[in-house]
Amino acid sequence: MNAKRSAVIFAWMLLLPAVLYISAIVIYPLIDTVNLSFTNASLRKTYNYVGWLNYDKIFNETFAAVIIRTFIWTFFSVLIKMIIGTFGAIMLNTAVPGRALFRILTMPPWIVPMAIGIFMWGWMYNGQFGMISGVMQNWGLVDGPVAFLAYGTTAFWATVVTDVWIGVPMVTLYMLAAIQAIPQDLYEAAWTDGAGRMYRFRRITLPLLVPSLITMSMISLISTFNSFDIIWILTQGGPSGSTTTMIIDTYKTAIGSYKYGEGAARAVLICIFLSIFCFFYFRVTNRLSTETAR
Repeated sequence: MNAKRSAVIFAWMLLLPAVLYISAIVIYPLIDTVNLSFTNASLRKTYNYVGWLNYDKIFNETFAAVIIRTFIWTFFSVLIKMIIGTFGAIMLNTAVPGRALFRILTMPPWIVPMAIGIFMWGWMYNGQFGMISGVMQNWGLVDGPVAFLAYGTTAFWATVVTDVWIGVPMVTLYMLAAIQAIPQDLYEAAWTDGAGRMYRFRRITLPLLVPSLITMSMISLISTFNSFDIIWILTQGGPSGSTTTMIIDTYKTAIGSYKYGEGAARAVLICIFLSIFCFFYFRVTNRLSTETAR
């Protein structure tokens, strides 16, 4: 018993630095944010507790639209990233000349600093001298300049396209690694039995990719839902709030309007949504691990 107790104490001593570190940078700020969400804190030195008033304010028609917009933006961004990334991984895994070069060319959107890449897209979306508007005019698709970021619908989809451009390389590399982990013996046995390319894809590749697809979708969903840089640099939530997501609305409330209490309430709501996503992510990954072990 003494030896076992000593081992437990030693294990906790090894974990203590990590526990203190996590407590300092995660647990304490989280508790402080929750506490702040029940106050009317602002630039004033003093503030009072207002109970659930801040939460009552965010559950109105305007913020409900922000929540719906956030889920729509996240859904389409993740869906398009997964489709393009998976298809790209399959193409990069095929035996074609220059395959190594194509794999390298998938990296720039991920390697280039995010702010620089977003500014580049902002210039491309410009109606007067942007490349996209110029090409559309040269091809006769439009009669004049198109300012994509000046209209609600086009601005919304412009931010989606930019997020997809930044996120596709990670999905592609992840799915490429998952495809290459599939045993080649399965393909050789199926080919020997006369199975065609599409049959091998439907019966071997796709089923074995399901765990990786689910894992990558959940990781991308959490990252995209909490994305701030892309929308803020391109549109700052405009025009007329058409690209304002929950994280943008929280920033505008807490930092832009100096309503720290209301901003904290919004941050807590975001944390709840992300915690739900993480819960389902770990549930799915644990179930997949159990099924794989069997």
